[in-house]
Amino acid sequence: MASTETKTVTDAGSVEAGLDALEVAAAGRTPFRQTFTAKILPPVIATVVVLIVWQALISFKIVDDPTKLPSPADVGGEFKRAWVEGTLLGYIWTSVSRGLLGFLFALAIGTPLGLLVARVKFVRAAIGPVLSGLQSLPSVAWVPPAVIWLGLDNSMMYAVILLGAVPSIANGLVSGIDQVPPLFLRAGRTMGATGVRGAWHIVLPAALPGYLAGLKQGWAFSWRSLMAAEIIASSPDLGIGLGALLENGRNASSMSMVFEAIFLILFVGIAIDLLIFSPLERWVLRSRGLLVKS
Repeated sequence: MASTETKTVTDAGSVEAGLDALEVAAAGRTPFRQTFTAKILPPVIATVVVLIVWQALISFKIVDDPTKLPSPADVGGEFKRAWVEGTLLGYIWTSVSRGLLGFLFALAIGTPLGLLVARVKFVRAAIGPVLSGLQSLPSVAWVPPAVIWLGLDNSMMYAVILLGAVPSIANGLVSGIDQVPPLFLRAGRTMGATGVRGAWHIVLPAALPGYLAGLKQGWAFSWRSLMAAEIIASSPDLGIGLGALLENGRNASSMSMVFEAIFLILFVGIAIDLLIFSPLERWVLRSRGLLVKS
């Protein structure tokens, strides 16, 4: 009997050691060649293919009107001109600084609002449908009233961002909290985690995946709201952001400038996702054992 128990303990120890070895192997650094092949090379190839097709449309006269489709060289020349003049980074910074600051304001408002809606039945019944309706409302609709209420200044820009992003952040958090297993909440109450402590230590960590999805959507709404505001409401006091650059290109009938603005808007969106939200997603998944490096 004793030998059987000893063998069982030994087998369990072997299994545990094997699992530890797998975890150590999985936690090792991924070789650069594998990272290059899996993550860097595919978007590079896609970009090259797009450029080849784009140039082919010009070279084979499929689209021979430069006022409708400029060549890649023309758009590259527009980028070069803006860089030489020292305005390129200014365009980007004007919009990015507004977008990030407005998003932080939206985060500070949307998070407690989402907690309140998720945890208080009366509040959910009262304003839950309103939040869903606001989330489906195009952000461009807020630009005219914001201009009338606040004038042509940065406060108008931030108001449009808040109205576009807060509902998404709040609804994302509500969705995440709704998916928290009741067992977690009961266990938290048993350990004395109630009220604010329960929200901070139990509810928010458990609702983190849904909350993060709401943050991503909130940033997307923030960025689109800001671009709409910059396109519609232009003023020398506001400076020239990417949306204003896009509108300037339209007014000047310069498709090269229009494409320049479009590519910059796309670049900022991709950069924010890669630098902020993708690492957060990987951290959340890894902390839950859902993402293991191969």
